[in-house]
Amino acid sequence: MKKTLIVQGGGFRTGFTAGVLDAFMALDYHPFDHVIGNSGGAISASYYLSKQYGACLEAMHLLAGDPDFVKLKHAIQERGYMNIDYLRSVANELVPFNVESGEKALENNKVHFVTTNRATGLPEYLSPTGKDWIEIVIASSTLPFVTKGVHKVRGLDLMDGGWGDPIPVQWAVDQGSSDFVIVRTSHIDRKVSQTWPDYLGSIYYRNDKELSECFANIHTVYNDTMDFLSAPPKDVSIEQIWPEDGLKCSSYSYSLEGINSDYRYGLQVGIDFVRKQENL
Repeated sequence: MKKTLIVQGGGFRTGFTAGVLDAFMALDYHPFDHVIGNSGGAISASYYLSKQYGACLEAMHLLAGDPDFVKLKHAIQERGYMNIDYLRSVANELVPFNVESGEKALENNKVHFVTTNRATGLPEYLSPTGKDWIEIVIASSTLPFVTKGVHKVRGLDLMDGGWGDPIPVQWAVDQGSSDFVIVRTSHIDRKVSQTWPDYLGSIYYRNDKELSECFANIHTVYNDTMDFLSAPPKDVSIEQIWPEDGLKCSSYSYSLEGINSDYRYGLQVGIDFVRKQENL
């Protein structure tokens, strides 16, 4: 039976995800016919689909090591204190995403990256093409208040998919999926209350009803997903991979040492998962 892979976002916690997916590549574990990535998960899933072992970790090293990627003095400027457009340089030039391999993956896999439509406040699940793959990944990773907050693709004003549908398992079930592997960067039992950024977003955009409600309700959307994951329908199988021992990096706080540690942890967790699946 084919499986659906869902890759959660997580900013610099994506080092763990990169390790898990590199383990999948090293062990030639590609049992999926549908791959869905969100934010940082869209980046790591892209390199997994193009079979570029180690590329996601290398890209994270470049982002973490570049003094222009994060600058607090730019926080009040249009670009935000994280220069999300730098991802384009990374994917095109520094750690080139193999577009040809990505397009080949589309022949045998459905691929969707989650974004949030700023006009409606609702998720958009976009299937990339070779021409706009990188632009959709940038849109999926465009955090309000942290980066420039909006990226236009296919005529849509989009932002980070984490505000629309953080772990899109219920949407995938509606599309016909029933067997899942979900790579998480958060605790498997974690529920959340409204955060200050979400509260401030709901106030900041109070004159934009749809967007304000998106920020006001995202913690409820997330918690509803946690309830679904803990008690899925009988005909739905869900396996989750997550950092049981915690991670060194957070979404925005990181170090090269921490990224490497989280990556090695994810690599081992991924190896253990595949060995268990295939009785190795």
